[in-house]
Amino acid sequence: MRPPIFVADIGAKVLTALDPEAAHKATVRMLKLGLGPRVNTRDTRLSVNVAGLNFPNPIGLAAGFDKNAEAPNAVLDLGFGFVEVGAVTPRPQPGNPKPRVFRLRDDAAVINRYGFNNDGLEAIADRLKLRDKRGIIGANLGANKDADDRTDDYVQGIKALNGLVNFYTVNISSPNTPGLRALQGKEALSDLMKRVLAERNQSAPGVPVFLKIAPDLTDEDKADIVDIARSMSLDGLIISNTTIERAATLRSQQADEKGGLSGKPLFAASTRLLREFYGELKDDIPLIGVGGVSSARDAYEKILSGASLVQLYTALVYEGPGLPSRILKELPAFLDADGFATIAGAIGAGHK
Repeated sequence: MRPPIFVADIGAKVLTALDPEAAHKATVRMLKLGLGPRVNTRDTRLSVNVAGLNFPNPIGLAAGFDKNAEAPNAVLDLGFGFVEVGAVTPRPQPGNPKPRVFRLRDDAAVINRYGFNNDGLEAIADRLKLRDKRGIIGANLGANKDADDRTDDYVQGIKALNGLVNFYTVNISSPNTPGLRALQGKEALSDLMKRVLAERNQSAPGVPVFLKIAPDLTDEDKADIVDIARSMSLDGLIISNTTIERAATLRSQQADEKGGLSGKPLFAASTRLLREFYGELKDDIPLIGVGGVSSARDAYEKILSGASLVQLYTALVYEGPGLPSRILKELPAFLDADGFATIAGAIGAGHK
């Protein structure tokens, strides 16, 4: 028998007494063993079609939690409308030296410099082959730190996971693999996406490919990404990854640790970037909003700002596994207050 949500939330708070990486591993292990709650928060008003996929609700788990596809179905059972596993690289790699993840409790934030630690494509593909295929699962694709041709690493990901996932995410925005963000430059990004989309069209036709971008972009970077997204008819943009910026308002002692900052301090900047891209792309290309979401109000603001889907991760550390079901229960009240019959009607409404 699975534990009720409030018991799981208490258990999650207990785990925060552990080292952050140890707590993360313990949480995934418990979910893998079937010790997580199972909730049913179906509401047809929250369903949305994005890139040809019918999502039961717009709230997803971002990449980084279930790195090795150990418990995607158990995560879906928490109420998420979709789950993104990974990041996965062609070859296994240990990532950066420990310690490499830090809780910023006073800021409801986390800094990580994991460095794409994962079991590699072969192991992750094997796990996905064995799972009961239900729900929407995506794969976040990365490149090995020592790859001679990083673009080819993403192409390999498309090949290896063909038929095992419902969408792919090209992650070129992690700050923890040296030089990776250089792939966001116009020439490199254009070459990358041409090769990735060519492989998708050949081996996995119709499977959406999303591009995950950084929040730390110049105006030129933004314009280049908009041009490429439009000219190549990308299936979607995920906005955004963690930030290397450190606001002066951060209060936690570990705020100066190197790595990507996620959680509440990222909300304003990532939502502002989301609004900018929606202002350029309108409804032509779906946007997935991620960064600092910890409540139904946050999720709704992302949607009004142009997000067709919303992802979260860091807030689970502080709010527990009951967070997605609470968001789903509270979202309809926001729709009712603004006169929207469905979540689809609210997408981008903040611009009108």
